[in-house]
Amino acid sequence: MHIHDIFAADQTTVSFEFFPPKTAADAEALYENIAELETLQPSFVSVTYGAGGSTRQLTHDLVVRLKQTTTLDPIPHLTCVGHGEREIEEILTKYAEAGISNMLALGGDLPRDKPNYDRGADAFQHAAQLVRFIRRMNESGVHPDERGFGVGVAGFPEGHPATPNRLEEMDHLKAKVDAGADYICTQLFFDNRDFYDFRERCELAGINVPILAGIMPVTTLGGMKRMAQLALGARVPAKLLRALGRAAGDAEAVKRVGIHWATEQCRDLLDNQVRGIHFYTLNKSDATRQIYRSLGLRDSSGLRGVGRQVVG
Repeated sequence: MHIHDIFAADQTTVSFEFFPPKTAADAEALYENIAELETLQPSFVSVTYGAGGSTRQLTHDLVVRLKQTTTLDPIPHLTCVGHGEREIEEILTKYAEAGISNMLALGGDLPRDKPNYDRGADAFQHAAQLVRFIRRMNESGVHPDERGFGVGVAGFPEGHPATPNRLEEMDHLKAKVDAGADYICTQLFFDNRDFYDFRERCELAGINVPILAGIMPVTTLGGMKRMAQLALGARVPAKLLRALGRAAGDAEAVKRVGIHWATEQCRDLLDNQVRGIHFYTLNKSDATRQIYRSLGLRDSSGLRGVGRQVVG
């Protein structure tokens, strides 16, 4: 389903993110968790893309399998790093042939095994250029839907570390939207005030596309540290650190604290007319399902009438 149709159907979208498994055992565990999350009827799910395209085929295989064997609507990530224009064209053509309706266009991370990687050979240096190229592909008729691919981009409520100047950061985000992005999905955050400030600054900058809030339930201390690093230094509030500190040494207590924190984030976001919530699942289902239960939901249809219709 094209992202415009998803937003038209769901007043408040709920979506999940997965990363492609690297082993057969990981794949089976993921599909078991996906089967449990499928019952929650999310608006869509997204699949990540490794640094420098390192999971290119794995991402494609997972996306196509989800499309062919589940009721889920998968949105693959696509990055600029490590790709020429012809490669991007081939990837988009394959996804169009597989019936994939939307893409998430990202700048991407540098390959970890190539610290001196030269981006000079990359066709696109910034996500806005990739968005613009996808739009050109749409105009060429590559996709059976006359609208072509819907396109999402990333937003950073706490600021992008590569752009310390927050005013310049908003200029870059506006450039992605002006290039043709249909929506923004934010990086994970733990303090809703950062999201509300980001949403307001988007409005002031003339950015009027839907903004989805990225939420990651903390389930282990190690996982939180890894994700904070991968998420470009996500800020962990002192109150959350204090609560996790009280639970230190008790893995189940840490998980309860993390899930409770994320649940309260979701309650507050819903009360403040968030356009959508995007769960970073880490390929697990339990935390997300517990949040649903705490919110009194059996599936995401219970959120579709929440709040008023808003854009941005």
